[in-house]
Amino acid sequence: MRTSALLSFAALALIGASIAQAQQGTLRERLHERMAARSAGPAAPAAEGKQTLSYGRDPLQVLDFYPAHNATGRAPLVVFVHGGGWKRGNKDNADGGWKAPHYTAAGYAYASINYRLVPDATVEQQGADIAAALKYLLDRAAALGIDPTRVVLMGHSAGAHLVALIGTDERYLKGAGLSFRDLAGVLPIDGAAYDVPRQVSEGPRIMQQTYAQAFGADPARQRALSPALQSDAPNAARFLIIHVPRPDGIAQAEELEAALRKAGTLVERHEFPGTGLQGHAEINRQLGNPAYAATPVVDAWLKRLFGG
Repeated sequence: MRTSALLSFAALALIGASIAQAQQGTLRERLHERMAARSAGPAAPAAEGKQTLSYGRDPLQVLDFYPAHNATGRAPLVVFVHGGGWKRGNKDNADGGWKAPHYTAAGYAYASINYRLVPDATVEQQGADIAAALKYLLDRAAALGIDPTRVVLMGHSAGAHLVALIGTDERYLKGAGLSFRDLAGVLPIDGAAYDVPRQVSEGPRIMQQTYAQAFGADPARQRALSPALQSDAPNAARFLIIHVPRPDGIAQAEELEAALRKAGTLVERHEFPGTGLQGHAEINRQLGNPAYAATPVVDAWLKRLFGG
């Protein structure tokens, strides 16, 4: 009986250690995110005309819509998808304050969407949420002053993965009654899960718990959720991939670029200065700031897509 008690105590100790290790991993992730968020930089001007709209029944199925300023006729639409490791973040704290005022001043409508989060939803359901939000906006194009033929989907970090997935696997758009024809372009911002199996095996240890929670251990599911492995033609018409020089981010961006080129998809890739997670946060928070290096590059790409 004494041996059995000792074994039970050892088992409980192992379970406790595992729980403590998982909690420590989560705390490390949050600490890195908070340190990265300190790179917010100068405050952006306020954007005007925001409408918060529900595209589904879940409390997280909401979006903020901003009308274009001084648009003549229906305006192109830029839709942003936030990051947060598929399990955190929302349109209010992971959007970056410059995008709405900058793009609406350029004559574009702008929307920033929320979606259901892991573990209450799967990554597949997150893709479906983004497609549903896009369908909601396009169905109301006339009332919102949107040109439904000129739409760009952009996202940061986990949001970069999700928009790239929607731009390479048409099943998500088709599930909402849309197709690749409804996207003029896709703009992933500093993502690093375009090839999920590779990222799981080569990516930073601090993110392994997050990847396991989002993508599981089934290799077939991991491949199905990998934009770089789903990029055989057809795809969305054009991609602009932007990132900072994080080693895993570079490797993943280069792989996605190569896969899209092989499929005959028009793709550009640009790298901008930045250090680690601080640079990862900065490219999102500062995009739209005229003084930030990525802003004029993205502006020029959007102008080519949208005309004018």
